[in-house]
Amino acid sequence: MASANDEKTKKSVILDVKPWDDETDLVEMEKLVRSVEMDGLAWGGPGQLVPLAFGIQKLQIACIIDGDKVSVDDLIETITEQFEDHVQSVELVAINIL
Repeated sequence: MASANDEKTKKSVILDVKPWDDETDLVEMEKLVRSVEMDGLAWGGPGQLVPLAFGIQKLQIACIIDGDKVSVDDLIETITEQFEDHVQSVELVAINIL
């Protein structure tokens, strides 16, 4: 039986991508996030905008990763570093083994 630590498993991942402020173009931010390509990474359907506070929204986005090829930590680091002008932070919301 597969465990959460078993790297050779496909996982459904939901991420919260938070912008710097309410002036950040969230459509552009989603395009940038989806532009990340890794062997073993497949982006899901359209992202969802979720209200945070003070008029700021976050992008909630889903993907499927192949655990023996993609690390969630590496994915989060890549998004945060490559798009630092748009992305303040990325948080793991949920991870489910498929």
